[in-house]
Amino acid sequence: MRKAKPKKRVILPDPVYGDQKVSKFVNHLMYDGKKSISYEIFYKSLEIVGEKMKDQEKTALEIWRTALEKITPQVEVKSRRIGGATFQVPTEIRPDRKESVSMKNMINFARKRGGKTMADKLAAEIMDAYNEQGGAFKRKEDMHRMAEANRAFAHFRF
Repeated sequence: MRKAKPKKRVILPDPVYGDQKVSKFVNHLMYDGKKSISYEIFYKSLEIVGEKMKDQEKTALEIWRTALEKITPQVEVKSRRIGGATFQVPTEIRPDRKESVSMKNMINFARKRGGKTMADKLAAEIMDAYNEQGGAFKRKEDMHRMAEANRAFAHFRF
């Protein structure tokens, strides 16, 4: 690379929980710079999760964190062209990308769901991920399955 690596931007913690991870999630959730609306959606969905999963001894934020961990992929496949053929090469994901991929998957599958409001959809996706089901969890399983199927090409990693 000719230029120096760009500096990592510091993400300020969110106002309610004081957590950077929540801020990152809200930033992914945000459309057109409407951060306050994103925060409303996220906090409302955590309230819904808290109400529906009262029997759990965890708080809604802990349930969300666990759900994110359960849908975080460890490996992914990258296309690599070698000698005219394209191979799907399994590679490990670096930690910051793991977090980002899992958040984006949760949000995308929540958007595709049926439901009244985005808060309802997100709450449903969080609960499904916590219970190891739903679209985001299935996506993680598919990524792992593809990496396992293409394990023979792991030696093309660089």
